Formats: sequence, structure tokens, C-alpha cells
Amino acid sequence: MQELFGEIKSELKVVEEELRKVLQAPDPFITETATHLLNAGGKRLRPAFSLLGGRCGDYSFERVLPLAMALELIHMATLVHDDVVDSAVKRRGVDTVKARWGNKVSTHIGDYLFSKSLILVSRYEEPLISRVLAETSVKMCEGEMLQIVTCYDLNQTVKDYFYRIKRKTALLISASCQLGAAVCRAPSGVAESLRRYGYNLGMAFQITDDILDMVADQDLLGKPVGSDLRQGILTLPAIYALRHSPRRERLFKLISGREQSDGKIGEAIEIIKDCGGIVFAARVGQRFIARAKRALAALPAEPVKETLRLVADYIQTRRY
Repeated sequence: MQELFGEIKSELKVVEEELRKVLQAPDPFITETATHLLNAGGKRLRPAFSLLGGRCGDYSFERVLPLAMALELIHMATLVHDDVVDSAVKRRGVDTVKARWGNKVSTHIGDYLFSKSLILVSRYEEPLISRVLAETSVKMCEGEMLQIVTCYDLNQTVKDYFYRIKRKTALLISASCQLGAAVCRAPSGVAESLRRYGYNLGMAFQITDDILDMVADQDLLGKPVGSDLRQGILTLPAIYALRHSPRRERLFKLISGREQSDGKIGEAIEIIKDCGGIVFAARVGQRFIARAKRALAALPAEPVKETLRLVADYIQTRRY
């Protein structure tokens, strides 16, 4: 990923430095807790997409910078809150804010990160920026709430799954691509093409995440394998297996209970693999990648277009 983002590597470094400055607070404890997830690393996909989107217009790094920072802060806020909901103890290979400081601190730090993003977005006069980010944030909350109320609901369909991951993941990536172009005054058709690219890429990204949750190396993944099944979250490979596996009754029994063990989760994952659930999900992800690439057709023939195409290929083949 770092190689793919070579043309914006120095700018992403500035984004990182500015984020660290924004999260400095008079109280050292607030600074420590607010920067904890930032220090843990991450792909910085959303800032990167906003910078690449900006290159499809009258590019100005100074114009895109507040947006790039706001996007990462929104993403970080959701992760901090997710770790409270999921009782997660590891994120990106290190202790979560929740694990180190508890639910109360995590809840407030998530709110703090989101509030900081609002300050950054307020620098823009264009109503489109705040409107799209507000609508996206609302839908992200809807997706997370839906995930909570459907935990251990084994009757979910592929359509239900798509509805949820669109809100959880795809819309913020879509907004990153679209708004990067918008703040740099790209033609509306170009911004719309980038929105569609980001949406399809985001869908594929989440599908790949859900596959990796079952097959990735745990050290690379930075969290326990099978985390979704342990929490009763039904993802695409499991949905497929519950309908097509000859051992679907056994799978139903394994993942329907709230008391999970490593042995049960391991057996469930093997059933999902054996019936082709992983292969099916990968093929669906490939279709979204193909749609993302087709959306690039309307973009100017510049290096950024090839970069976005290569990023799509990477999303499909990444290992963590």
C-alpha cells in the first residue's frame, strides 16, 4: 500500500503530523488517550483517497488537508466506539483504548475525535462537504445499530449484509473519493465517478475484511481470528454456508450460541471453508472491484487514474 501511495507519501506524512498536532490537549491524559489509536498505525486509506481524488481537479494540498484529517478522525472515532461495543481488547496489534482505560474514557474519546473532525470541516464554505459527511455519519450509525440488533440472527440474507456494510464501511470511503475531488473543484461528473469508485471499492474492502477475519494470520490481522462469529456477526461467507453447506445444521448450532470457544469457532470456520463460503465471498468482492474499475473510465488519463486502479487490485489481494 505504501508503494501504491508513493506519489502522496510525503503529503500523508504531513496529514499524520497535523493530526498529532490537532489531538494535542492542555491535559496530558486527553492527549495520551486521543493519540493512542493514531500511534497504533493504520492504512490511512480515507485521507489517501481524498488526496488522490483532489488530483482529479485543480489540486491544492492545503485545500484537501482539513478534509483528509477530518475523514481519518471520523474513522478513528468509529473504531474507538466499536471496540467498546465489541469488548475488543486488541486493535492494530495493540491494546484498545477500551482495554487500557475502560468504557467511559473510550466513549468520551470517540466523541472527542468526532468533534475535532467537525472543527476541521467547518473551514469549508461549500455546503456539500458538511452535508455529505453529516449524511454519511448518520448512515454509519445506522449500520452499526443494525449490526447490534441483528447479532445472532442467522436468517439474514445477502441483501441484508450489503445494506449493513454499505453504511458501515463503503459510504465513508465513497465520500473520501468524492469530496477530495469536490474541494479541488473537479467537474461534477468526475466527482460522481469517484463517488461510485469509492462505493464499490468500499464494499469490496469490507467483504475482504470479513474473509480475512476467518483466514488471515492472526499476528498480521492484529486481532483474534473469528472475531465476527464470536460476536454473533453474520458475514457473507457464513451467510452462504448456512444455505449451501451439507453441514449447515451443525454450523447453525455452532454459531447460534453466545458462549463460544476456540474449538467451536475453528470448526465453524472449517465448515464455511469446505462448502465454498470463502470462495463465494471472494468472487462477490471481485465483482465490486470490477465495478470500481469501470467507474474510473470517466476520469482524465492521468497517473492518479492508474494509481486508483492498482489500489483496487490491492484491496482484492491484501492479507491484512
